[in-house]
Amino acid sequence: MTTRTFEKQTMPLLARHEGDWYGYYTHTDATGNTIDEHYSHLISAYPTDGSCDYHQINRYLWKDGRKEEHLFPGNYDKDEKRMVFDTERIYGWAREVDERHVQLMFTYKGGSDKYVYEFVHLSDDGQHRTRIWHWYDGNGEVYQRTLIKETREATEAHEPIK
Repeated sequence: MTTRTFEKQTMPLLARHEGDWYGYYTHTDATGNTIDEHYSHLISAYPTDGSCDYHQINRYLWKDGRKEEHLFPGNYDKDEKRMVFDTERIYGWAREVDERHVQLMFTYKGGSDKYVYEFVHLSDDGQHRTRIWHWYDGNGEVYQRTLIKETREATEAHEPIK
């Protein structure tokens, strides 16, 4: 186990995202046609056990009953001033743009040359956020977008999506 000394004030906007978020993802092709949609429950936390600086759990539920869960531990890179994610599934980073916006970039592992840029907007009251993902192919052409609208339900842990 690593002993980490990350302080939330290092990334104050990201710290405002701590808690449980419920929402809806709409995936579209490059021209705006819906190709998939599902419910979401994301939990953002700052572990105190020293295992990582930031931890996010993403839970998804489709109307047909399919479910997925993904874990995203992150560690702060003080030289680059961003949170870095390096999991079995993705490699990427998050950085604060201003007092309302976080930018993320990530690639899926497994030999793909595709990558995603995400832009996150947190409302002034900290209870709502919107996110948009732009999916790019290896030539830098957008081929898909994901639109996400979320509401903070509580600051303590919830049960998984039902």
